[in-house]
Amino acid sequence: MDDLREQIELLEGSANLSATIGDVQSAIDLLTAARAKIANDPQTAPLTLAKLQTPLKGMVEQANKDLKPIYSGLNKYGKALDKKFKDKPLPAAENDALSSHPQLINRAIAMHLLREGQFDVASTFIEEANRRPPHPEPTASTPNPYLQEAWEKELADGTFNSHKLQEQFSEMYHILHALRNEHNLAPAIQWARARSDVLEARGSNLEFELCRLQFVCLFISQDEDYMSDSADGPLRAWAYARSEFVPFQTRYAREVQQLMGALAFWPNLADSPYRVKFLNEDAWEEVASSFTREFCSLLGLSADSPLYIAATAGAIALPTLLKLQNIMKEKRTEWTTQNELPVEIPLPPSYHFHSIFVCPVSKEQSTDQNPPMMMPCGHVIAQESLDKLSKGARFKCPYCPTESHAREAKKVFL
Repeated sequence: MDDLREQIELLEGSANLSATIGDVQSAIDLLTAARAKIANDPQTAPLTLAKLQTPLKGMVEQANKDLKPIYSGLNKYGKALDKKFKDKPLPAAENDALSSHPQLINRAIAMHLLREGQFDVASTFIEEANRRPPHPEPTASTPNPYLQEAWEKELADGTFNSHKLQEQFSEMYHILHALRNEHNLAPAIQWARARSDVLEARGSNLEFELCRLQFVCLFISQDEDYMSDSADGPLRAWAYARSEFVPFQTRYAREVQQLMGALAFWPNLADSPYRVKFLNEDAWEEVASSFTREFCSLLGLSADSPLYIAATAGAIALPTLLKLQNIMKEKRTEWTTQNELPVEIPLPPSYHFHSIFVCPVSKEQSTDQNPPMMMPCGHVIAQESLDKLSKGARFKCPYCPTESHAREAKKVFL
């Protein structure tokens, strides 16, 4: 990917449209002035138009000259993309399960646009989707598309409440703008305190993270050099801690003690053991990410767009699936399983959302029909293995001497 990154950097360096925009604007101004002059005195039209020819031609030539580096950069970047990602045929859509649920796809697109702050585009998309609702097409091995679930009917019936979501995400982007662009923690702290009980019940650290960053900002005096000889910053931080850290004393006692301990090192904070806590360049982005995660969680949503996650995971899995498809064609075999992939897809750890259980006896992955079962001794095996071992009577655990009955086992939910 280094060659692609190099081409992007070259393109960013050469793709300066400001000069071209300036040339075009000058041409527009020249034509506007000429039109006004002709409107005031129509008899001067031939002379005015004759005088326009040379300067206007020069402006157009200069605009095209300024665009050449951009065209060249785009051409080189396109060639680098073609070299890196060779054109391959996409898998056949013989088992296109999504065609049975087009409303679900529309909902995912609408939610993605709302989450990205593209409110006008989302409103237009939802309006057009309601005006021309898609028609589901049943495919093999998929549920009846006409037995729609509630979440599918929202878009089809025009009841998808985009206005409420738009207000909520608008508030989120307002707070994120204050955090990232203005380094203003007040809106985020106010939002977290209004939902303190809910965040506490979730085990969230967001409110303390925000207050801790506010303490750090006061301590190092963001409006001054943190190496200043003045103790005003630490004193303001100390006063803030006395008034705001009281609710955090029980759960975050150690962290509060460390923050207060840094007061003794304020003249030489850069060389103190507290340097990492107080001079963290990524602190604002980290707290913004925490806020986004908690905000979306309270709405019952993931921190990242499901559409983005699905598209990215699909792009990662596509080469492996293409290779599998070619092997299946050569060996004239078919993909017979429906609930799991026949090969492992190496997704990054951040894309592992569900825990799985592999039975230590049968070495098979558990399913809804074959769930994991925990015996009284604490060991867990799959339901089918449990039935084979017990045969309706007491049996010995395959991993310890404990004996039990199959009815004593409990289903494990992951």
